[in-house]
Amino acid sequence: MPSPFDELRSLLNTYLSLNDILRIEEAYQLAEKAHHNQKRFSGEEYITHPVAVTKILAEMHMDPETLISALLHDVLEDTPIQKEDIANQFGKEVMELVDGVSKLTQIHFKSRTEAQAENFRKMILAMAKDIRVMIVKLADRLHNLRTIHALPRLQQKRIAKETIEIYAPIANRLGMNNFRLEFQERGFETLHPLRARILKAAVEKMHGEEEVAPQNVHARLEAGLQKARVLAKVFGRKKGLYTIHEKMKRKHLSFGEVMDVIAFRIIVADLDTCYRVLGVVHNLYKPVPGFFKDYIAMPKANGYQSLHTILFGPNGSPIEIQIRTEEMDRVAESGIASHWLYKTQQIEGEHVAVRTHGWVRGLLEMQQNIGSSLEFLENVKVDLFPDKVYVFTPKGKIIELPQGATVIDFAYAVHTDVGENCIAAKIDRRLSPFGTKLEMGQTIEIITEQGARPHPIWLNYAVTGKARSSIRHFLKSQQKSESIVFGERLLNQALSRYQLTFETIPALRLCEVIKDFKLKDTPTLLEEIGLGYFSSLLVAYQIANPQKAQQKEAKLSLPPQPLAIQGTEGMVVRYAHCCYPIPGDSVVGFLSKGQGIVIHRESCESISKQKTRWEDKIPVQWEPTIGGEFQAGLAIGLENRLGTFAELATTLSQMGSNIDDITTKEKDGYAIYFTLVLVVKDRLHLARILRKIRALKSVIRVTRL
Repeated sequence: MPSPFDELRSLLNTYLSLNDILRIEEAYQLAEKAHHNQKRFSGEEYITHPVAVTKILAEMHMDPETLISALLHDVLEDTPIQKEDIANQFGKEVMELVDGVSKLTQIHFKSRTEAQAENFRKMILAMAKDIRVMIVKLADRLHNLRTIHALPRLQQKRIAKETIEIYAPIANRLGMNNFRLEFQERGFETLHPLRARILKAAVEKMHGEEEVAPQNVHARLEAGLQKARVLAKVFGRKKGLYTIHEKMKRKHLSFGEVMDVIAFRIIVADLDTCYRVLGVVHNLYKPVPGFFKDYIAMPKANGYQSLHTILFGPNGSPIEIQIRTEEMDRVAESGIASHWLYKTQQIEGEHVAVRTHGWVRGLLEMQQNIGSSLEFLENVKVDLFPDKVYVFTPKGKIIELPQGATVIDFAYAVHTDVGENCIAAKIDRRLSPFGTKLEMGQTIEIITEQGARPHPIWLNYAVTGKARSSIRHFLKSQQKSESIVFGERLLNQALSRYQLTFETIPALRLCEVIKDFKLKDTPTLLEEIGLGYFSSLLVAYQIANPQKAQQKEAKLSLPPQPLAIQGTEGMVVRYAHCCYPIPGDSVVGFLSKGQGIVIHRESCESISKQKTRWEDKIPVQWEPTIGGEFQAGLAIGLENRLGTFAELATTLSQMGSNIDDITTKEKDGYAIYFTLVLVVKDRLHLARILRKIRALKSVIRVTRL
């Protein structure tokens, strides 16, 4: 009876040396012995699975270490074999690959989002160490998907869902198109068997009815290429069931509207011929404006290169054409895996590997700035599901960003320092806001200034994972330093009634208090006070009254002197949007855990609804010399006629105020009522603005919120 290895051996003979094949056979013998008496769900001998995985990789001409790792990828998890045994017999490189895949094999995505996100992070870290770990894992998943029908139905659906959501996008990002397509097709057929059968029947019927049209186009393309003396191979392409289903769902199309695209791929010998063929096909059929894409000059992030064009075909039906070289076609199908095929022959595989490792490095940089696995998964998904836009630096360097990316994303894509120090931007030499969405082919210039810093509002504009994680990381660091400074001010305020200051606290007593609160050091204590996690009044009481601090019934002294608000506290002092306090208002502060102090006007109605302990209320007052800009809210009624809002906006501008936000509340034929959030300096500035607004004839009423 033939061994499962025999068929694999004949495949290995096509591209590997005898010594390599003998090493791989040695690994097979170890795996067969280790998995002896183990069965799969289908009832087959377990060894058939690692052999099938290895065969998938051998068809891609992967290197011997990867193939040995594929044969042994389950032995650490399911058998008594240890890592040291593999290292002694096959070397450290193979051992690390097997160990990496084994860790991934232990990943079982659960319904809980956090568990899925944490496991996804582990997967990315494994990829960063050696991308071949992920290639083996993808091949393992592919064979499991091919034999999925032996599993219970619930398990089938879980595996199919995570394959479509996670593994197919990763395969796409690594440029492994064959894997991506099979993941999507088999996953779709498993998740939605009835929909798949209906679509498959409709596709076969349409191809049967309209076979003449594709044949005529195919013949005309070949004739046109022969006439131009171009050697080329022309292949017809079928749309996959998953692609059809997703396009119908996304664009709300009928089946006929999706299937009216006739698709062909033209393979030529070299790059120059690609552009010659483009001219030939454009002479045969008119191109559809706006649908030409040059992925040769501007490759996709996964290394994909090809010319794409859509033509007006017979009866006006569109024809999709892809033009590429044989090397580009191999890279398009195998992606990063082509790196090992080309390692000693060509440069294309190296080019793809560099781009892929660049992407993985970017993910590593991103995850270092993110504490939450959920946030990491959210940011990575932006990079896994990209529709790309290509823009240029002033020096002509191409920057690739996802569709919908803004100026902020571009700045961080150039360099993190450029993003953090940017103060303005020019798009095609014109000053543009940071939130402007970028379009294909634009040239972006970022203006920077040393000492400039990211603003929290940038998170509303940032799309890419790198930009969002970098901004959040900076803001957290800034908040920490601001919290420490503000925490010291709060503690000094609370200590003042005991005739103490932070500087005069005995070091031993401070250490005891820090230990009592179970904190690691003084900066942490101050940070926790500044962020509102600890009441400065209680901390001060414990410092000043070490004997009474432990008594639950201990009474606090009278509240200390009000804390002076300077307007420079940053993110640890926030101004409530229910009442919009400004300098000149009588105000009170409330501790908000994790955010510091929230300032309200004393007359704010929401204060009575605050169910906080009395020690959470902080007496505050404005610093006499306070400067800066603050928000104030107005409720306005205007006559509903042409030009009234423009008149109001002009008046506000003349008074040195800007509009931050506007919300319409009510509108009829006579009047329009809305709320306006303005930028003002203080209460006096607001009073002058109100007098000016009330003087306008079009104003029906105006009151402060």
